[in-house]
Amino acid sequence: MFLIFFFAIVSVLIILRLLSKTSIIHIFLIWWRSFGDRFHVYQTYKIPQYNEHYQENHLYRKVSSYLNSLASLDDSDLKNLNLLSGPKASEIFLHCDANQTVYDTFLSARLSWTNELERDGSRSRSYVLKIRKNDKRRVLRQYLQHILSVTDEIEQRKKEIRLYMNLETGDGRWRSIPFNHPASFDTVVMEADLKNKVRSDLEQFLKSKQYYHRLGRVWKRTYLLYGPSGTGKTSFIAAMAKLLNYDVYDIDMSKVLDDSDLKTLLLQTTSKSLIVIEDLDRILADKSTAVSLSGMLNFMDGIVSCCGEERVMVFTMNSKDQVDQAVMRPGRVDVHIEFLACDFSAFKSLASSYLGVKDHKLFPQVEEIFHTGASLSHAEIGEIMISNRGSPSRALKSVISALQTNADARAVSKPGPRLSGSGSGRTGDEAPEPASVFCRESVHTVREFRKLYGLLKMGSRRKDDSMDLSSAEKEGSRHDV
Repeated sequence: MFLIFFFAIVSVLIILRLLSKTSIIHIFLIWWRSFGDRFHVYQTYKIPQYNEHYQENHLYRKVSSYLNSLASLDDSDLKNLNLLSGPKASEIFLHCDANQTVYDTFLSARLSWTNELERDGSRSRSYVLKIRKNDKRRVLRQYLQHILSVTDEIEQRKKEIRLYMNLETGDGRWRSIPFNHPASFDTVVMEADLKNKVRSDLEQFLKSKQYYHRLGRVWKRTYLLYGPSGTGKTSFIAAMAKLLNYDVYDIDMSKVLDDSDLKTLLLQTTSKSLIVIEDLDRILADKSTAVSLSGMLNFMDGIVSCCGEERVMVFTMNSKDQVDQAVMRPGRVDVHIEFLACDFSAFKSLASSYLGVKDHKLFPQVEEIFHTGASLSHAEIGEIMISNRGSPSRALKSVISALQTNADARAVSKPGPRLSGSGSGRTGDEAPEPASVFCRESVHTVREFRKLYGLLKMGSRRKDDSMDLSSAEKEGSRHDV
């Protein structure tokens, strides 16, 4: 009895060991699939690597990207490992071998792909899709659309952002280089609420294709960044490109021949791109420029701008006070973002980033100088901190000295008080622009009030000094008499 029980246990262990072998399980699955295939009629579709003109078949490339992303690829008998190196990271991935079959499931339908090597000696390949005829009408079209959608996301995620620059002449007007600007939304110095608004607006734009189409509008968005030089507009453009993962087309207007040439450059840009024109106010004010105001307006929202989608246009200005309001109307410019000179809040962010200092005994002195109306650009303060990054105290003292020099210069050049608006050229009683305006209105108003207060106080001090002087003169004349 004991021997029978012993042999039974040994037999079970042997069977379990054999079943645990991957090769046996795999052979069983292949046999089972082959058995099931005998009871179904299949339709096959061939996707060659090259077309009849020996040009690359883009669908073959997309299918390849899709299959290489499938989890079921791990279950196949693959031999090739590949190391993909890119600008973001290195990644090891499996690659579908020749004559290798990969299975996929979509809408409960089972499909298979085989990577076949052509027999004509060309060494080119084809993907052969095998699908049940009963599922073809229900699944095929949606499945291919699903492949295109997935591969678009994969390619966009892995793509290298490039910076395109226009040449003055030649057939290929655009030349590109890798865009490796280090700025991002995490590193740009900007008020947190404003930064979150812009980030949210851009992310919502990425998901709005169907919404724009339902409205009958072109899927594009236009931003105006305005403010003094050195306040971070260019870095913010780089951060936008990084967030969207869009290529950047930087148009050099000095190399544009005329209105027609500007249209041609626009037509040669691609979708998923950020199209940039800097210093638009200077360009429009320059009477010798080759592009007219009408040509610029057509570039912004004319019929040619509709010949492409998923684009973001960005224009920068130092000031929009003197710019024709036709340029600013909604539809041409969707979002206005004002970049102000550095204030104390921005200064603290710069000190944290450049010096690693979140608080310092000199901060109250810096804040007091800012309250008098002194100001420097982010770039000026950043350069001072870089030059003195070895000693935070020395860096802060240098900033204080530069701010005091600026305050003295402003006092000499502006003897009388002057209250200005938020940079738009409007008075407080006028209605705001219909376009979205993302700016730090409250911060700006407080700054102007403090500036006015400082100047009034300075004027009062000068008045007291002049009264003392006149009294002394009168006293002196009385003694002379």
